[in-house]
Amino acid sequence: GTTTNLPREGRTPKLTDQARRALIREATKRPKITLKKLQSSTAEIGVSVHRTTLSPTLHRTGLYGRVSRKKPLLKEKNKLTCLVFAKRHVGDSPNIWKKVLWSDETKIELFGHQGKCYAWHKPNTSHHPENTIPTVKHGGGSIMLWGCFSSAGAGKLIRIEGMMDVAKYREILEGNLFQSPRDLRLGRRFTFQQDNDPKHTAKATLEWFKGKHLNVLEWPNQSPDLNPIENPWYDLKIAVH
Repeated sequence: GTTTNLPREGRTPKLTDQARRALIREATKRPKITLKKLQSSTAEIGVSVHRTTLSPTLHRTGLYGRVSRKKPLLKEKNKLTCLVFAKRHVGDSPNIWKKVLWSDETKIELFGHQGKCYAWHKPNTSHHPENTIPTVKHGGGSIMLWGCFSSAGAGKLIRIEGMMDVAKYREILEGNLFQSPRDLRLGRRFTFQQDNDPKHTAKATLEWFKGKHLNVLEWPNQSPDLNPIENPWYDLKIAVH
């Protein structure tokens, strides 16, 4: 005889190989499907398991439930323009981007709960269209902010009072734009970034830039995901909520 522990078969898996493959196939094909619906679809092929059994099975294949990111709904033309922009600048030196002052306006909702949606996806696929939630602009109880930053840190953050029009935008730039590059030590030859909002591209605004001898970065339409200022905006909104 022997006192050595011999190999044992262990507990029989609750999911058959067929059910496991069907589960993974369903979660991959429909990433926004809920665990409850996955449980129902598994029961349809004759395998009844608890939802807590499904999650570890999906995790072992690299699928994790994460909150779907909300992304602007882009047309194919906008996607192509963003791709052309990215290819044009892919070889730029990091020192070039260190001289860029990124800017944007944002609206922060002061009230209400922003819903979350989970999706099963693998790492580094959170920006894929099937894993995101398209968004459109809307009104509500909120405040408007204009801000800027660079790789050296945060610049001015201004609350926008009243209607934001061309005159108000130039007023914000006149009072705040040049102080931030000085504080961040970007030098006199910094590049200013803004999106293509009509207020930003109005004739009066462009003439103001020309009069100030400002270098403005050419920017593709409908491309907020290219602007790194979206990251501090996100952190700020999370802090508010």
